[in-house]
Amino acid sequence: MNVQGARLRGTHPQGAHPQGMVVAIGNFDGVHKGHQQVVAETVRIAENMNAHPVALTFEPHPRRFFMPSLPPLRLTTPQQKVSLLKHYGCHDVLVLPFDDGLAQKTATQFVDDLLLGTLNVRHVVTGADFRFGKARSGDTALLSSLLKAKGVQATVVMPQNDAHGVRYAATHIRQLLQQGHIDAANAALGHPFTIRGLVQHGDARGRTLGFPTANVPLDDYVRPMLGVYAVQVHVPSGQTFKGVANVGRRPTVGGEDVRLEAHLFNFNQNIYGQLVDVELHHFIRPEMTFASLDALTAQIEKDVAAAQQALI
Repeated sequence: MNVQGARLRGTHPQGAHPQGMVVAIGNFDGVHKGHQQVVAETVRIAENMNAHPVALTFEPHPRRFFMPSLPPLRLTTPQQKVSLLKHYGCHDVLVLPFDDGLAQKTATQFVDDLLLGTLNVRHVVTGADFRFGKARSGDTALLSSLLKAKGVQATVVMPQNDAHGVRYAATHIRQLLQQGHIDAANAALGHPFTIRGLVQHGDARGRTLGFPTANVPLDDYVRPMLGVYAVQVHVPSGQTFKGVANVGRRPTVGGEDVRLEAHLFNFNQNIYGQLVDVELHHFIRPEMTFASLDALTAQIEKDVAAAQQALI
């Protein structure tokens, strides 16, 4: 792929904004609190330069490109990532397809062809661990040097830590989710971990038990600890409903695939085939196997009560 002619997706996909761009570059999966600091610095610099704050990101995730057999890893879908970057202040988000052509470009080609050639950037902002170019050969020092030679400045935002000194990082947030620490994961993200997907028809067993559910596929989302969560669900009507959701295989009924099944409180809309956002707020219990459907139903009643209490 010719990076200079790459089909960047965004409001101004094939060239610079009229007033120039200050560009934040990164994968930005999750758009967590560390990423938010990169965006905030980009916005601050852009305001001082009377320029547009823009984010440049990559799809698919480079880890998925180089290691396609990896387990699911995403904290956000591409659409969620774009929405969050705009929410935190970017005027536009440019999405660069990460393919073999881009992976083979040298660090110098990335800067000359894309940043200076196609985008004509006025300033670049990255995190301290940003790497670019073939075999991740370029770091922030090289980026600054290459840009400075062309009269463009680069700013590096140092790692951000929480109150306990733990660095905000997507890898750490994935681990928190896998360990069931949803409160800590949400705190590091700065917003609830949210699974977005189209509601699918299931086996209707929840309805038979008196607890109809919205079934949402997990696709490439990182798998949180299997179990029951208190959730809030945003539906296409614009309304938000509290609920309880199971993320798991449903061993009591012989399930095998991991799926999310959310029971919404005081809800009677038909949302099959529609896009919903399921926010995970509190972990209630790990997935369990029950001796009978009656025992499962009794536990669901307890889960509903626990979720209602947690979401007060």
